[in-house]
Amino acid sequence: MSQTGRIAFGHMDEVIYGTPADLALADLVQRVGAKRVFLMVSGTLNRETDEIEKIRRALGNKCVGTFDRMPAHTPRAAVIAAAEQARAAGADLIVTLGGGSITDAAKAVQLCLANDIRDVAALDRIKAPHPVTPPTVRQISIPTTLSAGEFSHISGVTNEATKTKEMFRHPDVVPQAVILDPEVTRHTPMWLFLSTGIRALDHCVEGVCSNESSPYGDAQALHGLSLLARGLPKVKADPADMAARLDCQIGAWLSMAPLSAGVPMGASHGIGYVLGAVFDIPHGHTSCIMLPAVMRWNRSANAAKQATVAAAMGHPGKDASEVLDGFIRGLGMPRSLAEVKVGRENFDRIATQAMATPWVPRNPRPIPGPAEVREILELAAG
Repeated sequence: MSQTGRIAFGHMDEVIYGTPADLALADLVQRVGAKRVFLMVSGTLNRETDEIEKIRRALGNKCVGTFDRMPAHTPRAAVIAAAEQARAAGADLIVTLGGGSITDAAKAVQLCLANDIRDVAALDRIKAPHPVTPPTVRQISIPTTLSAGEFSHISGVTNEATKTKEMFRHPDVVPQAVILDPEVTRHTPMWLFLSTGIRALDHCVEGVCSNESSPYGDAQALHGLSLLARGLPKVKADPADMAARLDCQIGAWLSMAPLSAGVPMGASHGIGYVLGAVFDIPHGHTSCIMLPAVMRWNRSANAAKQATVAAAMGHPGKDASEVLDGFIRGLGMPRSLAEVKVGRENFDRIATQAMATPWVPRNPRPIPGPAEVREILELAAG
């Protein structure tokens, strides 16, 4: 039987890599014709480094405001606060410099501005799958971590009241452009750089191992996997290795090809959403803990695909879950739920909530109910 498929390309115009962020941004802003640029940035970078000031200098009088108070996991209240500030500033472009929470927040802010969302409750009106008015204020992203949300048209926002991660989406919320500058990642804590690198690796692995994988996504994800497998240990060994940092950034970019082309993720991502929203565990760490366990549990359903993962990581013929386990341990990342103080008394809640995520029901080995999620959690318990 011949293959069939459909690849939908995103609404991103360009990716600029290896050029200093301030220079690349100044050129981009001029080319897109923006006059009122609103910054959403890392508070730490704003207070403790000169990276944000470099960006302000590059923008000159086009910079109309800065928001630097976005907590981890992108809570609703902070999204509304940022949207109100951007609205008051009359922004015609949003520029983000920081990690995934800031990137996701700016995507949600675009929708808030376009749909006149002014309070936390009103976000329900634009939550997927509700129809939304397309954004007119676009985003340029300068990421400092490797979670790669800047290549997605989905924004994950945490509802503080229900402690759940909610999806907000539109093809136009993907950033108009992304600037990959390894120099701005120098300030990122090593644990965060490495763990978000594992998050990107998780995108690659679950994309390749999906029952709905595509040749387009596989080609990019497998190359991304090899770049990350080579680059992350080099950055850990020598934090000043900018070539290795750029390899990791490009690997993270390639890791998003399956997701951006519509390939679903699996149980590692699904369970990770719950661990992040309920227990405030960083998403990089959720992938470090869950991915090897999910691969081990899935092995009976996709052993051939798992073999391509092990080979791309430089270990042909080895068990992929063991390769991943050893690789993550070698980076000094947490490998069990016990290490992040999530005990078995929480497993029923996690399993039930995971079933409601977009990804667990599309895991390559079918997960009919919470009992199977519990089996995976036991493998990751520690």
